[in-house]
Amino acid sequence: MDSLLTLFAAGLAAGAMNALAGGGSFVSLPALIAAGVPPVQANASSTVALFPGGLASAWAYRDGLSPGAGGVSLKVLLAVTVLGGVSGALLLLHTPSAAFREALPWLMLVAFLTLAFGRTVGAKLRARGHIGKSVMLPVQFALGVYGGYFGGAVGIMMIAVWGLLEGVDPKQLNARRTLMVSAANLMAVATFIAAHAVYWEQTAVMLVASIGGGYAGAQLGRRTPARVIRIGTLLLTAAITTWFFVRAQ
Repeated sequence: MDSLLTLFAAGLAAGAMNALAGGGSFVSLPALIAAGVPPVQANASSTVALFPGGLASAWAYRDGLSPGAGGVSLKVLLAVTVLGGVSGALLLLHTPSAAFREALPWLMLVAFLTLAFGRTVGAKLRARGHIGKSVMLPVQFALGVYGGYFGGAVGIMMIAVWGLLEGVDPKQLNARRTLMVSAANLMAVATFIAAHAVYWEQTAVMLVASIGGGYAGAQLGRRTPARVIRIGTLLLTAAITTWFFVRAQ
């Protein structure tokens, strides 16, 4: 019962974080591991638990979708992302638990650094140059793989890449970001379910809680200064990332 209550609280927090600034997996994944779920299956279960919230966000942004990115059609981007998501999910399922446990702190560090500096770095890169369509597709595939494999802060990574291609305001890319992240996660979710990699009791508790947390987070976001949200998110994700490195020693 204690572990289920912990998972419910973690689901609330993860849903709220995703609604506010991203990084919900920083809470959901450690909670599942602490509840006794093996690391690979914990990552799969976390993806499934947080998927409905991301899908709801994609639906909410549907009116803001653009035809594509820098001359690459939305359908092509979607197909490449879906293919990457399946590849990443399969790669995760074929990663030994011990190897994934060793890689996990570094994956979380990459996600934390992206949360902390991704937008700043993206803005500086946009000021210096652009990338072409020939580079866009393999990079988008790689982002889909990362999304299916781990996915932390992948939306921010996508915005940074697309900004280099188009040079537009990142806010205009939110609709496309949520769609692509949801597409990669959808294929990952389907793959994890088909492979029986989901711990359903723990996942169901977290899934229900994350929906409520997402709604509460959206309401809180309207009343809380963006700076406060960002600082709180970075402090929490930094603490959890540090804990994973200490735990790995």
